[in-house]
Amino acid sequence: MAKILIVEDEIDLSEPVRAYLEGEHHLVEVVGDGNEAMERLRFYKYDVIILDWMLPGTSGLEVCKSFRASGGTTPVLMLTSRKQWQDKVAGLDSGADDYLTKPFEVQEISARIRALLRRPQSLNANVLTARNVVLEPGSFKVTRDEQDVALLPKEFALLEFFMRHPGQVFSAEALLDRVWSSESEASPETIRTYIKRLRQKIDTEGQPSLISTVHGVGYKLEA
Repeated sequence: MAKILIVEDEIDLSEPVRAYLEGEHHLVEVVGDGNEAMERLRFYKYDVIILDWMLPGTSGLEVCKSFRASGGTTPVLMLTSRKQWQDKVAGLDSGADDYLTKPFEVQEISARIRALLRRPQSLNANVLTARNVVLEPGSFKVTRDEQDVALLPKEFALLEFFMRHPGQVFSAEALLDRVWSSESEASPETIRTYIKRLRQKIDTEGQPSLISTVHGVGYKLEA
């Protein structure tokens, strides 16, 4: 699962892409202009940004330049109807990681996203393992000691996030930012509830919890 921001003012384009990516179990947010995109990127973190070149307010090119200038490292896939090589060079020079011209098939944009996600984080690894717990992102399967563990979608997403960042401490607010939608009304108490449920399902009796609490700071996966 990845958290993806789509910045596109054409609803006829953004909605099919959103639907397809959500069907692949990604968390997808859509905004329709460059100014709102810059606000989102200022306060929230994403795993991939799909950014249209021509936008109301601030152009995608300027959004990308500003994002990179502020230290943003999230992979950016630039969308545009411009087909000249000079335009592709300008898009890549602005900080985009990949460039896709319109029209395109949603399957292609999905493949481009998978390629981008593989670069920094190996987000599409086939199997994630922590102690006796095994998580398979592609099949949405979790086992403990080779026995199936039934998780709710958000429980799965939270566990996957922890398993992709073993040993790193995340505050409740950081987990809300990375695993929940920006528009969600979830709170730190929501995180505590989901952590408690996960522990009940994946921990082994008599052994330390796989997800430990760092008091006053947050939570981490004990690899």
